[in-house]
Amino acid sequence: MSTERKPRADAERNRARVLEAARTLLAEHDEVQLPEIARVAGVGVGTVYRNFPDRRALVEALAEQRFAEIAEYARKRCRDGKSGVNRYLRHVGEVLSGDRALSSAIETARGSAGSEPRGDALVELETVVAQAIAADQAAGVLRADCTVGDVYLLVGCLSSVVRTGSGDWRRFVELALEGLLPRD
Repeated sequence: MSTERKPRADAERNRARVLEAARTLLAEHDEVQLPEIARVAGVGVGTVYRNFPDRRALVEALAEQRFAEIAEYARKRCRDGKSGVNRYLRHVGEVLSGDRALSSAIETARGSAGSEPRGDALVELETVVAQAIAADQAAGVLRADCTVGDVYLLVGCLSSVVRTGSGDWRRFVELALEGLLPRD
């Protein structure tokens, strides 16, 4: 039997305010500190540290939030068999290009290039991407041998294109999608 209690509603609101403030501030400058986040969120510094013992924990929470938002989009928009993988890749490109500061913060916090999902977020995304693939394949708009691993390979490449500015990410997605069309 679990003795873990559900957080109070005000604690959940405060945590959400801290995450929102952190995301906003990271978009403005990379070196934001936790006390500044507390001030913008309108909470005490202790509230921030109670939820996030350090900057890395806060950034990881922001990463999980991002991946949950992407998964929610995919659940709602990418499982209908009408080019869901196409919509998924384009959405990921929009998210990554629109929030480069968060990607940079995730990479810095993790000490490695890339900002891929981990843990529960990874499992959730793999599930919805697999459903999008299956629906597209059943509709005949995606090659039969496409896998979740293939889509993640493309997302990794897309992330690199956005991160390095090595080209137009939309063009990359367009070219990649050509390779996912059914074979005659």
